[in-house]
Formats: sequence, structure tokens, C-alpha cells
Amino acid sequence: MAPRSDHTAGGAAAEAHGSGFDSIDPLFHVLRVLPFSFLRPPRTRLRLPSNLALPSPMTVFSLILLTYFAVVSGLVYDVIVEPPGIGSAQDPATGAVRPVVFLPGRVNGQYIIEGLSSGFMFLLGGIGVILLDLAVDRTRPRSLRVSFGSAGAVAIVIAYAMAMLFLRIKIPGYLW
Repeated sequence: MAPRSDHTAGGAAAEAHGSGFDSIDPLFHVLRVLPFSFLRPPRTRLRLPSNLALPSPMTVFSLILLTYFAVVSGLVYDVIVEPPGIGSAQDPATGAVRPVVFLPGRVNGQYIIEGLSSGFMFLLGGIGVILLDLAVDRTRPRSLRVSFGSAGAVAIVIAYAMAMLFLRIKIPGYLW
């Protein structure tokens, strides 16, 4: 039995269904049609288990926010390179060893605490934007909108100021 083609009615049927697969590129046509001329996809009927429920929107939001924090904090870098948690530097005046949180002068390196604190500031700025978005909802009471707006603006200002401070500590003399 010969395999059926999806293009029996031509371009008019594809246009009627809103298919975005019509192209004048012959290589695209060959790559799309050739494998299915001798391969047939299996007829599977997959069903989700009945006891599996979709997670709540807040659970999904929390997982995305946690993933965002992990990415902007540089946790992948921390796992691969295994830098120390904090560094140390000797005070030239007294000779005492003091802890250093930021690795100055090296843009492509970081201590673990440096990454976590910078990631938290980015997260704080993102939460500030979310709070500002909640503040423009007209269905909420005015006092709640004012609270959301002011908390969001304060969070964004704090996040920006701290991120710029971290950048100036990281790269001395930058943006002066």
C-alpha cells in the first residue's frame, strides 16, 4: 500500500488550513517529504495517567522564578568551575587578612556569594516589574494598587542601585 501524501489538494488546501509549511525551497520540500516516503510514523494512542493533574499557576511561576535565579546567579558556572565561596585579601596598612566578596578586575570570574547576591538583585528587579504590572490592574482597590506600585518602584530602584554598585566594585573605574 502506497503512503498517502499530505499535499493531495495542492497549495489551496494548505492555504485554507493556514499551514505555514508551503515553501518554494526545494530542499525544504525534500527534507519534509522524503523521510515519509519510506517511513510511516507509528499510530500511538498516548494518554496521561488519570491521577496526574496540571500544576497550579503559582507552582509553575515559582519554578520559573527559581530557574531564573539559578541562571542569572551563575550556578552552572559555580558547579563547573567550583570557585571558593568568598575570597581574601591582605590589608596593606595593617597586614590583616580580610574577606572579599567580589572578585575585582575579572569580568569572567566570580565567587559563589558574588553570584548569589547579584542574582538576588536581578530577581528583586524582576519582582519589582511584576509588582508594577499588578499595580495597573483597575479591578484592584486603589490602596492595593498604590502599595503594589510603590513596592515595585522601590524594588526596581534598589535592584538597579545595588547592581550598579556591584558593577563598580567588580570593575573599578567603570561608568564614572
